[in-house]
Amino acid sequence: MSTFDVGSAGTTAINTILAEEANRIGKDIYSRTLHTSPWLDLTKQSAFADGMGYQQTTLIYDRAIVKTSETGTEVGATWSAVGNQFSATSLSSGQIDDAAQDAQGGRGTGGTGGSSSGTDKRSFVNFNKKLKAFSLQRAVIESPRISLEDLRFAAHRQDQLRAIMDIMTQVTRNTWETRYRDEFDLVADNLVVCKSASSSITSGKEASPTSGEAVGDAEITANISNAILDKVYFRQVRAGAGSNAYGRENGRPVFSIVLSSEASYQLQTEAGFRDDVRYNNAKVSDLIAPLGVEKSFRGFYHLVDDLAPRFNDDTTSSGSAIVAVEPYTVSGSGIATPNSAYESATFEAAFVLHPEVCEAQIPNPLSGSNGLSFDPINYRGKFDWKNIANEITNPDGSIGFFRGVLASATKPIKTEFGYVILFKRDSSTPAA
Repeated sequence: MSTFDVGSAGTTAINTILAEEANRIGKDIYSRTLHTSPWLDLTKQSAFADGMGYQQTTLIYDRAIVKTSETGTEVGATWSAVGNQFSATSLSSGQIDDAAQDAQGGRGTGGTGGSSSGTDKRSFVNFNKKLKAFSLQRAVIESPRISLEDLRFAAHRQDQLRAIMDIMTQVTRNTWETRYRDEFDLVADNLVVCKSASSSITSGKEASPTSGEAVGDAEITANISNAILDKVYFRQVRAGAGSNAYGRENGRPVFSIVLSSEASYQLQTEAGFRDDVRYNNAKVSDLIAPLGVEKSFRGFYHLVDDLAPRFNDDTTSSGSAIVAVEPYTVSGSGIATPNSAYESATFEAAFVLHPEVCEAQIPNPLSGSNGLSFDPINYRGKFDWKNIANEITNPDGSIGFFRGVLASATKPIKTEFGYVILFKRDSSTPAA
C-alpha cells in the first residue's frame, strides 16, 4: 500500500493513491481467486475475435461411425476377400471394365454402394455438421461514491482502502464464478432429473433450471446417488467424452462433477460405496490437484461448490415448477447476509464438467482504431478509479468511485458432454 503526506497533499494525494490501487487490483484479483473455485480454474478462456461483430458462430461436427451403405442405418464396415474385387470377364490382361466395376459396388452409374450385388463391398461415413451461435455480453460494476474529504480526515485510512480493495476483489470473483456456472448451465445439452424409480435424462434442453425451465417439483423425488452417476458415466464414455477427460485411472477416464459438500458426502457415505474411497490411492490429475482434490470416487473427481444452485417449489404456479433460491440476500443499503431459505431449500443442482463443452471468450483491450485513440478497457474485472468533475455534483473533484467492465461470450462446442443433475436434497432414496 502506498503512503502519502496528508498534511501537504490533501485530497489530491488520496485521489492519486486510489488511482494507483485501481491499477493494482487486477493482479490482486487473479492471485486471490487462484484455485478457489472449479468454475474459475477449469473454464477454458480465449480471446473473443475482433472485427467479426458481437454475435459469432462456431462450426461443430457431430460424432460419426461407419455404415454398411451410404443411405442405410446398419452400423459397421463390410469386409471382403482381397483379390476378389471384380468378377471374371473375358478382358485382356491389364484392362478394366468400368461398367462392370460400377455394377459391382462402385459409386458411378449403376453402382449400389455397399449392397450385396457386388464383391467390392464399400462402407461409408457421413459427416454431420451444425452451426451454433454465441454472442458477447457485458456487465458494469460500480462502487459507492467515495468522498476524498472523508478519507483525508478518517482514522485508519490505509485499512479502509485495503478493505475497499478486498471487497471489489470479492465482487469480481463472485461475478465471474456465477457467470461461468450459469453459462455452463445454459449450454449443457443433458438434464438429469433424479426420481425414486428411475432417472430421466433429457437431451437437447433449451433453457437451464436457473433460467426458469419448467421442471415440475413432483418430478424430482430422489437424492443424488451413485447409481445415477454410473448411468451418466457410461453415457459419457460411449459418447466419446473419455478421450479428453480430466484424468485416467486404471485405463478408465475420470470426469469431474461440481457439487456441494453435502451432495459429495451423500455419495461417499452411501451404503456399499465407502471402500471406493478408502482404497483409492491413484494420482490426481495435475489440473485438478490445485483445487485440493486428493482422489477420485467411482470415475469422478468431486469438486466442491458450496454455492451450488438450489431451488424450492414455485408457489406462484401451485408447486408445478421450481424457482431458484439465492445463497445471500442484499438489503437496500447493500448489506449482504446469508439466506436461511438457501440452507433449507428442497432441490439442488450438480454439474458434470468436461473441458470440451464450452469456452469463455473475453475481448482484448482496444486502445484505438482508424487513427483514433482512447483509454483501453480491461474486460476481465480490473476496476479503474473515476473522479469525474461536475459543475453541480462534483465541482471540486473530491468525489469518485471504482468502475469495472466485465465482458465475455460463451462459445458452445461439444455441448452433448455437459450434464445438469437435479435432485431432492432431503430424500435418501437412491435413484437408479
